[in-house]
Amino acid sequence: MHFSMVQRVLGVLLMIFSLSMLPPALVGLYFGDGAVLPFLEGFLWLFVLGFLAFWPVRRLKRELKLRDGFVVVVMFWTVLGATGALPFYLADRPDMSLTDAVFEAISGLTTTGATVLTGIDDLPHSILFYRQELQWLGGMGIVVLAVAILPMLGVGGMQLYKAEYPGPMKEAKLTARIADTAKTLWYIYVGITVAAAIAYRIGGMGWFDAIGHSFATVAIGGFSTHDAGFAHYDSPWLDGMATFFMLVAGANFALHFVAWNRRSLAGYWNDSEFRFYVGVLLSMVILYSVMLWGGGIYDGFFTALRYAAFNVVSYATTTGFATADITLWPAFLPVLIVLLAFMGGSTGSTGGGMKVMRVMLLIKQGVRELKQLVHPQAELPVKIGSQVVPDRVIQAVWGFFSAYIGIFIVLTLVMMGIGLDEVTAFGAVAATLNNLGPGLGAVSGNFASVPDAAKWVGCVAMILGRLEVFTLLVLFTPVFWRR
Repeated sequence: MHFSMVQRVLGVLLMIFSLSMLPPALVGLYFGDGAVLPFLEGFLWLFVLGFLAFWPVRRLKRELKLRDGFVVVVMFWTVLGATGALPFYLADRPDMSLTDAVFEAISGLTTTGATVLTGIDDLPHSILFYRQELQWLGGMGIVVLAVAILPMLGVGGMQLYKAEYPGPMKEAKLTARIADTAKTLWYIYVGITVAAAIAYRIGGMGWFDAIGHSFATVAIGGFSTHDAGFAHYDSPWLDGMATFFMLVAGANFALHFVAWNRRSLAGYWNDSEFRFYVGVLLSMVILYSVMLWGGGIYDGFFTALRYAAFNVVSYATTTGFATADITLWPAFLPVLIVLLAFMGGSTGSTGGGMKVMRVMLLIKQGVRELKQLVHPQAELPVKIGSQVVPDRVIQAVWGFFSAYIGIFIVLTLVMMGIGLDEVTAFGAVAATLNNLGPGLGAVSGNFASVPDAAKWVGCVAMILGRLEVFTLLVLFTPVFWRR
């Protein structure tokens, strides 16, 4: 473990992140909302902190090891959550406690979208923009962005990339050099964001709201510049555009790269994970449309289809936008839509949850076990498309699933021990661990009413979910620290 190198990289990343507080300051100046100073103070504090960490070890030139990468990523997200909370804590509006400020910052950076704020419509534009910006930066990962810069500083970035990039198959790269990979991902990310902002502007949003909602949509975050979110506009066009871009952001970004590079959409349908992803969402949209229409919640089928498509895609991809109060929907629909978030987005997407690929592999492995009972001597490989999945990957997926469910149960019990009722505890952990945002019970709208202790547990759950559990848990194993 090269602690000096970890310190050096962390210092660089903190200085880079400090720059994120300048755009909200400019927004505050433009709108004259009186909330510029907290961002300037936050910038200075964060830049100085990063500089003090970087300067003593600035001349070190070593390659980061894999274990160093895990430490940097975990430290960065925890430190970022604390320091990213500075503008919230320093601002007069909203008047936030330290706990609430940290919760809001971590929720933004992990693209969870759970909030402790009310009266969002009346907040300063700079604060609103900062919330959206946090999600946009967290969507692809500020660490992946920094990977494109680190090689210029004499530090290799592959270890950070492996630790940060979501999904069960982290070895795949789009380009030969990791810096080029990071740049490629961000070009795609920015391109989709621009397209979403233009679509929202055409649909009637002002540029401020269009940009803010495009940030949250492509990041699969869920923060909005209005208390009512997309329901504030009540626009079929905006609902349709948001549904489309949430679907796009929940797909593997490698597929977007291939489609752009080859100028062909064939790669999407040739991908087994994408077909499964679209198939599940389409099936759920049809189910919800029929039940909402048949249950008399909406008068016409196409109205039911509009609300079903938006909310199902939003929850299933862990975006967390809502155009309806799902707790008023009939039968099992509110619970099922939250459970869909456990699947989440595709591997290599900005979505949360366990990822579509893992769910696919769990189902295929379950089917193989059933066949193996009938044919004990048969060789029955698990395949994704035409490729055989190594048993090592299957074992890793089962290990991840066990850890994920185990952590979910433990955190739910902790929430209940704090004082939350069963439904609220279940919903709060599902919302934070899956990086979903809205939950059930008292947290179906926001987390303002829950105790501070529950908010800190939620912060831990959000970081666990964003780093896919093992990245954080591995630091607590003795073997990780042995030479």
